[in-house]
Amino acid sequence: MSDAHLSERELIEGPDPVDLTDEPIRLSNHDPAADQETRPRSSRRRRIALAVALTVGLAGAAALGTAGWRIMEQKDTRLSTPDTVAGLVRDDSDRARSTAEYLRDGFAADIDLDRGFGSVYRDPADEDRPALVFGGTTVLWQPERDLDSLFGLMADETGRVAGLREVPAGRFGGVMKCGTTRGDGGDFAICGWADHGSVAMAMFPNRPVDDAARLFREIRETIQTRD
Repeated sequence: MSDAHLSERELIEGPDPVDLTDEPIRLSNHDPAADQETRPRSSRRRRIALAVALTVGLAGAAALGTAGWRIMEQKDTRLSTPDTVAGLVRDDSDRARSTAEYLRDGFAADIDLDRGFGSVYRDPADEDRPALVFGGTTVLWQPERDLDSLFGLMADETGRVAGLREVPAGRFGGVMKCGTTRGDGGDFAICGWADHGSVAMAMFPNRPVDDAARLFREIRETIQTRD
């Protein structure tokens, strides 16, 4: 039935009046007092979460900045092959040159170098303890990862590199590792270094690993320079 058919009595009397009391009308079961307790806690949680996010972001930016600075510092590296290094004398015989070129070319086949080198150095005190050094310059974004990959490739050629461990890299920084592998003459020490501007390896027949690590560090600090 439409409003036009409402009786005169209904229009006059209207609905029963609402009983208004001193208590406020509650529209739901939500307790406003609880809001006052929850809001500060929520606000604190949001502030803490924001602070954590900012801290992590700043730490990431700082790490990125440090890595960028290190790359810029190390990328312009030069390597030379002087006549003498760390008490050793460069061997310029045809056989030594052929060996050095073979090592250099094999190394360059595994990694893209701007400039490669290879040299054989003789120990005047013991002809049976040469140092076969090879490597080159290039920009490496992850030096340790690339060095580990090269050790893996070396293991494919010579057999497993055993006891591979990190050793002090010296004043040029980066990473240096040494281990042992097997060749035609038996076991020999093998070492490698890598930074953001260079990578090199060396074989040390008839030398213990600790002695090879010390000698390799001395060789590096002689043949490596930075602009």
